[in-house]
Amino acid sequence: MTDATAPPPASAWSPFRHAGFAVLWGATVVSNIGTWMHDVGAGWLMTELSPSPLVVAGVQAATTLPVFLFALLAGAVADIVDRRRLLIVVNAGMAVAATGLAVLVAFGLVTPVILLVFTFLLGTGAAFLAPAWQAIVPRLVPRPKLTAAIALNSLGINVSRAIGPALAGFLIVWLGLAAPFAANAFSFLVIIAALVWWKPDPGPARRLPPEHVGQAIRAGLRYATNSGPLRATLLRAAGFFAFASAFWAMLPLIARQVLGGGPTLYGTLLASVGGGAVLGALVLPVIKRRLGPDRTVATGTLGTALVLGVLAIAPPPAVAAAAAALAGLSWIAVLSSLHVSAQTALPDWVRARGLSIFLTVFFGAMSGGSLAWGQIASLAGIPAALAIAAAGTVLFIPLTWRAKLNQGEAMDLAPSMHWPEPVVADPDTAERGPVMIQVVYDVGDDDRAAFRDLMRALASARRRGGGYDWTLMQDGEHPGRFVETWFEASWQQHLRHHDRVTGADRSLQEQVAALHRGDAPPQVRHFLTPGP
Repeated sequence: MTDATAPPPASAWSPFRHAGFAVLWGATVVSNIGTWMHDVGAGWLMTELSPSPLVVAGVQAATTLPVFLFALLAGAVADIVDRRRLLIVVNAGMAVAATGLAVLVAFGLVTPVILLVFTFLLGTGAAFLAPAWQAIVPRLVPRPKLTAAIALNSLGINVSRAIGPALAGFLIVWLGLAAPFAANAFSFLVIIAALVWWKPDPGPARRLPPEHVGQAIRAGLRYATNSGPLRATLLRAAGFFAFASAFWAMLPLIARQVLGGGPTLYGTLLASVGGGAVLGALVLPVIKRRLGPDRTVATGTLGTALVLGVLAIAPPPAVAAAAAALAGLSWIAVLSSLHVSAQTALPDWVRARGLSIFLTVFFGAMSGGSLAWGQIASLAGIPAALAIAAAGTVLFIPLTWRAKLNQGEAMDLAPSMHWPEPVVADPDTAERGPVMIQVVYDVGDDDRAAFRDLMRALASARRRGGGYDWTLMQDGEHPGRFVETWFEASWQQHLRHHDRVTGADRSLQEQVAALHRGDAPPQVRHFLTPGP
């Protein structure tokens, strides 16, 4: 039997029916085209200023290192401040920086250090944009269309990847090296105009005041440390990106030194990467249905290793362009699968911070890898560096295979709201802390082993919600009595913990409570730091 009144599934293009999404999507594509034009211009300019592989790879490192350094702070800020205002301010700052760089290039005043500094500044802006942008997408479309909206965002990134590099190569040849930098500066004005036009709904009122930045960062780190699904995703990400970074770091030198081409060939290679990524975005749903996330990532990893091996033997330009297209297809297969795995591992309250941790690992591996492969290429040559990276990429597949992806899909991470509101005698307790919480259980002899196993899992759940210094103690006089204890930073933080308990946490707590003997539920007690 089927429900004839059930709405049909959202089409892949249905988010474009919402004006806010359509306008911001188009503006973001323009902005990303400008970013890719900057990347091509910066990489090619550095080959003229200093052809050293280490220095050229430093451009990639200067682009990615800021995300490694600032993504966690950016995720916390995105959960605290008005995201639309944050996006406008950051884009305005990036427009100023891009304009300044374009002027310096036009007058021939750029040195390798100046180029790296401006690239680092623009990378810092990108670090603060990414978590905030990802967090506003659910406000642009209804929840049933969210998956389609995320897919369209991925498609937009790869469309810009296909257009930007080719356009940059054309502008460099016909207008000079300053042209792509000037176009990048203009692209920020487009997205600022779209954000000024967009007037989002204010959203639900906060029950509790926003966390302080330091508290928010600690909460995000504590969640990531105690989330098995997210830890597995981060491990797979670090293993892949550390070796795949060799492709991005060496690509300008591959075009100029290995293949003997110019900026047009470099732009063609990057455009091929974008075209392959667009193709990958279209066929990826079919691939993932047949292979599943783990085998999809393994296949994309093998494809990346094949690309590195082919480029190491200095193929003809046509073969190199085909390899670059395979690199784009493999890249989107791996990146999309890892991103979905990270998304499904995170509840809404920590989503921006959790994704910022994913970005930190992503760009940290890319930055460290870029510098490492640049050094290896300086010592052993570019082909040797690519061959070593290809071998390492293949080796990491079996080494990380036990870290399974998409573990969070089977978990109910929606707020359960089943904890009763705690009652305290003194109403003026919000900032008092630390707070100690104790739960007393009475467990039968036959259930103690199962109880201890469940409590180890519950300990991670307590820590994910904000608890620390968790312990489980057994009563010396009554061996069947156990006391669970943990601390939280303040009473207000404990109230936030109440809001953060998920459906999966509730199921675990119910399994623990089922082993408790007696008619009354386990006794819960709260202890506050003494007031003045």
